[in-house]
Amino acid sequence: MNDTSRTLLIIDDDKPVRHSITAFLEDSGYRVLEANDGPAGLELYAAGGVDLVITDLRMPSMDGLAVLKNLHDISSEIPVIVISGAGVMSDVVSALRLGASDYLIKPIVDMEVLVHSVEKALERRDLLAQNKKYREKLESANKGLRENLRVLERDQVAGRQVQRRLLPKPQVTAEGYSIAHHIAPSLYLSGDFVDYAHVGRRYLAFYLADVSGHGASSAFVTIWLKHLVSRMVREEGLFSTAESFETGASEMLTSINREINETSLNHHLTFFVGVIDTHTGQMRYVVAGHLPMPILVTDGKAEFLLGSGKPVGIFKEVSWQVHECQLPEKFSLVCFSDGVLEILKASTLQEKERDLLALMAQKAQNLQTVCDALAVQEVSDTPDDIAILTITRGY
Repeated sequence: MNDTSRTLLIIDDDKPVRHSITAFLEDSGYRVLEANDGPAGLELYAAGGVDLVITDLRMPSMDGLAVLKNLHDISSEIPVIVISGAGVMSDVVSALRLGASDYLIKPIVDMEVLVHSVEKALERRDLLAQNKKYREKLESANKGLRENLRVLERDQVAGRQVQRRLLPKPQVTAEGYSIAHHIAPSLYLSGDFVDYAHVGRRYLAFYLADVSGHGASSAFVTIWLKHLVSRMVREEGLFSTAESFETGASEMLTSINREINETSLNHHLTFFVGVIDTHTGQMRYVVAGHLPMPILVTDGKAEFLLGSGKPVGIFKEVSWQVHECQLPEKFSLVCFSDGVLEILKASTLQEKERDLLALMAQKAQNLQTVCDALAVQEVSDTPDDIAILTITRGY
């Protein structure tokens, strides 16, 4: 038994044939409407509720092809089965070209053939309707995704612009220390950040931070970091005294670690923080999960600074060791974020660090020579930012 909610329309001027088809289809479970010619059939169809039309081809006032064309002018989705006693191939071709679902020859000896044709036509109609609904739903979802993507792209552009405006300008101290930076942006908005200041005209303080993850949230953390450290320097006198020179780098990370754990930002940071007494050449620094280690270049020899420490924002109770270093009259200190490792060709971390040392031993005179040696200006498709910070004297 078929779905009784389906309504079929039979258009045929041959009354006995029409009644015979109607009776069989009703017995098969369909609701059936009858029309004795084309105009009457079109009028019944226009009233609505018809799921499929069966029309005779040869009728006096309007033939089946004209009925078929009129029906599809109203709705291209209505399935139409054409029946004819003529059996002329040209009629079959014409009917199929006009969109007929099937073409059957009268007399229909086995009515199950007609029922099968009706079922297939209705099934195809249902599938087409379902596909149309899915397509409309998919198009609507794609439209939403495209709009969300545009919003994210605008946010990314705005976030990168804000980050750039917060970055410091190159400085040269009266004692001849030059400090500068370069950040090669990645495909995604990231959290590499650099800042420095010559505090009290004596202490040259600097840091290179890398916020975990990508996207707007990482960029927001760098903005928050900039304001937090600026407040510590401005209001709490960080790096402004001999005592703060000795311990300020560790205190700075301790404060940042506490703030991150209290605010649950769901990000952690790696850091290299340093401060140079420009009157004595002494440097104090701390390392918090930073990789690769900063490179100190003196007399054509490049070495990684020593030190280690846990990243910031993961552990609640943690402290960082302050390391000491006496800088010579002529030196170059080069700090990288881990993005630099992605553009080095060697396959292992040890080989990459070896190559980086060899390169810096020859090309660490200033920020430009470092950037040229690594060809960072040509890099545009790395998944992570490449941040470079250089501090030089005597070149």
